[in-house]
Amino acid sequence: AVTKAIAIASAVLAAISLFASYAESIGAGHTITLDIAEPIVFVGLLVGGALPFLFSSISIRAVGRTAGKVIEEVREQFKIPGVMEGKVKPDYAKVVSIVTSAAQRELVGLALLGILTPIAVGLLLGEFALGAFLAGVILVGQLLAVFMANTGAAWDNAKKKIEDGYYGGKGSEQHKAAVIGDTVGDPLKDTAGPALNPMIKVINLVSLIFAPIIIRFRENILLASVAALLLVIVLAIVIIRSKREAF
Repeated sequence: AVTKAIAIASAVLAAISLFASYAESIGAGHTITLDIAEPIVFVGLLVGGALPFLFSSISIRAVGRTAGKVIEEVREQFKIPGVMEGKVKPDYAKVVSIVTSAAQRELVGLALLGILTPIAVGLLLGEFALGAFLAGVILVGQLLAVFMANTGAAWDNAKKKIEDGYYGGKGSEQHKAAVIGDTVGDPLKDTAGPALNPMIKVINLVSLIFAPIIIRFRENILLASVAALLLVIVLAIVIIRSKREAF
């Protein structure tokens, strides 16, 4: 739990440094001011604040979907004669293969979300709105990461404490509730929370790299609009695919 907090803090420091570099890049070496009273800039801030929640929801659904596939495979292997009695070894490699391939496949959508979203925001709303977008991602992302790490750890430790004999011990109603809490808490503290750290840094890094290209593209409104529309379509496909069920 302590190391997760340190990782979050380091990610925030790195993101702030990248944000300062981005501000210097679009300001041609001069200090810029992001006016959130401007509607376009404020929209960028709102989108940036919403992105960590979208990213986390997709990663949590990915965990549930993969777990469902593992459960389905385990149920099939239970039907093999001798497995339940311990006379025949189950096919462990099949389960490992399912988890590995699912992890790699599910990361594609998350990677596209982190890379394409800042480019789409910059092309649609402009470089100043993209700066506000980055500020929203940093602010909300680090708070959400801390919340998920602490909440998940608390629910996990609550189950362990009950299993040690407190509050009714194993088999009690409290233990059943704690098991459900731990089932939700593990993806929070081990998947969604830690994944926000690289997301924050990647989004700021992509924005810094593509800032000159975005400014150049914005000079041609038609070209920028077409490119942004294509990126939005790709992101919509990513979000729709993330909603598919495991079974």
